[in-house]
Amino acid sequence: MNLRMMFIISSFKGRYFLFLLGFPDCENFVLTKCNGSITDNSPLFGLDCEICLTSKGRELTRISLVAEGGCCVMDELVKPDNKILDYLTSFSGITKKILNPVTTKLKDVQRHLKALLPPDAVLVGHSLDLDLRALKMIHPYVIDTSLLYVREQGRRFKLKFLAKAILGKDIQCPDRLGHDATEDARTTLELARYFLKYGPRKIAELNLEALASHQELLAAGQELRNTAEIVYQPNTSVLECLDLMGQKLLFLTREAETSELCSARNCQTIKCLSNKEVLEQARVEIPLFPFSIVQFSFEPFSPNLTEEMNKRMRIKWTEMSTIYAGPFSKNCNLRALKRLFKSFGPIRSMTLVLETHQPHLCIQYEVLEAAQLAIESLDGILVEGACIKVQRPVTELTLDCNTLVNELEQDSENRGTIYLSGVSETFKEHLLQQSNLFLGLEAVILPKDLKSGKQKRYCFLKFRTFGSAQRALDILKGKDWKLKGRHALTPRHLHAWLRGLPPESRRPPGVRVIPPPSEQQALQHSRIVLWPRTDGNKR
Repeated sequence: MNLRMMFIISSFKGRYFLFLLGFPDCENFVLTKCNGSITDNSPLFGLDCEICLTSKGRELTRISLVAEGGCCVMDELVKPDNKILDYLTSFSGITKKILNPVTTKLKDVQRHLKALLPPDAVLVGHSLDLDLRALKMIHPYVIDTSLLYVREQGRRFKLKFLAKAILGKDIQCPDRLGHDATEDARTTLELARYFLKYGPRKIAELNLEALASHQELLAAGQELRNTAEIVYQPNTSVLECLDLMGQKLLFLTREAETSELCSARNCQTIKCLSNKEVLEQARVEIPLFPFSIVQFSFEPFSPNLTEEMNKRMRIKWTEMSTIYAGPFSKNCNLRALKRLFKSFGPIRSMTLVLETHQPHLCIQYEVLEAAQLAIESLDGILVEGACIKVQRPVTELTLDCNTLVNELEQDSENRGTIYLSGVSETFKEHLLQQSNLFLGLEAVILPKDLKSGKQKRYCFLKFRTFGSAQRALDILKGKDWKLKGRHALTPRHLHAWLRGLPPESRRPPGVRVIPPPSEQQALQHSRIVLWPRTDGNKR
């Protein structure tokens, strides 16, 4: 397989990394100036970098560059520009003692690399995007071995595994302190050349996925045996558990904040000047730790402002969960209409509006999904012999309602969760009996009435992926289950907040008819059109 074909395969996967100018986090990156045309004879260079954690995130501490013959053409230790918080010695092999006498800086490495690489150089590495980020450099021609030998579902094989499975060599040995960057760079180069020589068909025959899964099971079993003797006390804290496993906790906070965590022996504390900096550091540091705590600091709102914000939020949510439907005939069957609208979800109140040319219904639902489902299902259809319109009240708080609903549906908290109405008390039992139809189901949320303790007739199902949720929704709305549903709009914590609404904001259940007081008798015999008077009274 020639080099050009390899690039086509890599780009077809859509996963090899090419850093481009204009990316938001690459503004200060340096170009390698390699702009020649690549051919089958273009030279390959294996690259591997080691990093440490500093007050500004991950920074370079070592770079190794190996030419095709296996000769190391560059191996430099690098002194970071910012204060070092963790040398990551177990991975990098770098210690404070090793780095103390070093004077080489990142800009020196960048200048050396630009001078060293020919115009058509191809850089080869394992998760090469991390190396280029550490170098803060942009290079147009790359081969990433973690993407050549890609696993199922987009996962990646470790370099150590590929070296053993493909090349039959042991690297990153546990009896050695940290990784050997030159060895790793040379290994990625050998893996790339193996792929170019034999192609993907030969790789497929090796069945790497099965081999890796077997090794992972063996490793997991060994880890369980190694930890079997550890006795956990009932009240063991998170810090103590992490300490027993030889792990550290990350604690990100503002400098002004104080906490007992800051003095904990196995807690890596990073203090920032602002909430923005806390967020930026979190994006960099969290993937490097098994457990993290991120603390933001906000000035408390005044009680009056808090109450006003809560009040506006309650009103907005109530209006979004309220719909107006009509027109209906004056002899409409209210019982049948209530059954119809109740089929979409629990109703908090239902009012017959008679101050219009023809009667309308105002329905306030307990959950937003029910209101949205009623709008999507009934707007513009024939009900009780009339084509009705179903819509929310138009107020300053609902003008952007459609945009908000779309954003809620796309929110990561709601993706993969569906809302269903019309479920029975035996729904969960039937669902579990046919679990083979609902792959990826993670949770069944069945709300109960707080007073009676009875299960309500709606629920939420959470799935691992959006696709699994969509397939389940199609099945549950089908002829066998005959439920009504849609994708969820409200995360669980919001439901908990809404349950805390003060009682006075809730209307009594049932259908209320509120005609103007002076016209109650007349409306029973004839159709009357009512207009408000300028003095506030009704005519």
